[in-house]
Amino acid sequence: MPNLLITGANRGIGLEFAKQYAATGWRVLACCRNPDKSEELKQLASQHAGWLSMHALDVADFEQIDRLGTELAEQEIDLLLNNAGVCLDAHNNGFGTTDYAAWMHTLRVNSMAPLKMTETFIRQISRSQQKKIVNITSKMGSIADNTSGNYYLYRSSKTALNMVAKNLSIDLAPRGIITAVLHPGWVQTDMGGPNALITVQQSVAGMRRVIAQLAPADSGKFYAYDGKEIPW
Repeated sequence: MPNLLITGANRGIGLEFAKQYAATGWRVLACCRNPDKSEELKQLASQHAGWLSMHALDVADFEQIDRLGTELAEQEIDLLLNNAGVCLDAHNNGFGTTDYAAWMHTLRVNSMAPLKMTETFIRQISRSQQKKIVNITSKMGSIADNTSGNYYLYRSSKTALNMVAKNLSIDLAPRGIITAVLHPGWVQTDMGGPNALITVQQSVAGMRRVIAQLAPADSGKFYAYDGKEIPW
């Protein structure tokens, strides 16, 4: 039975990942900031008792990450899915109005926390069968694809995440660990909005197919949910 450790599992893409992986026989270690207030995730945990466990984790709090690492010290982790993220650009109106405190928080959650999660759980990942680390990024972090500007906070944090993942693909290759970044598409979630192009079910099903097919030769690459490679 493979094991998944996922952050931001209480809603949107993270919740759908938890649903789909639990439904296919994975053990899911589902992390979110406030499990007691996460009604849908609690219902999912009750439906998959013994297969899905909930863990309180604010990825911006690195001491919490350390404590969870200790709690799960004996656990094998086949797939670490760094899904938690924030987009605070709605509070900024582009150049000249940058909220630098919000930018620092965005970088901490979107760029630094995935590396901290990897460093904390590297032993558990190394002991597993699949040895995969997947970071949910965005096409908005692609420098080559940027033709519209704006979104300084979010774009820069995802570009930084992409570089973190590329570094990890090189540094962790001797341990047989595969690392990739995935763009989920424009998804109908709280963040993506109701006018987005695809459902969360379509996005997650596509990303799961990509994840299942990841091989060592794919480590360090940037894929969309449909398997197409995205330029950096």
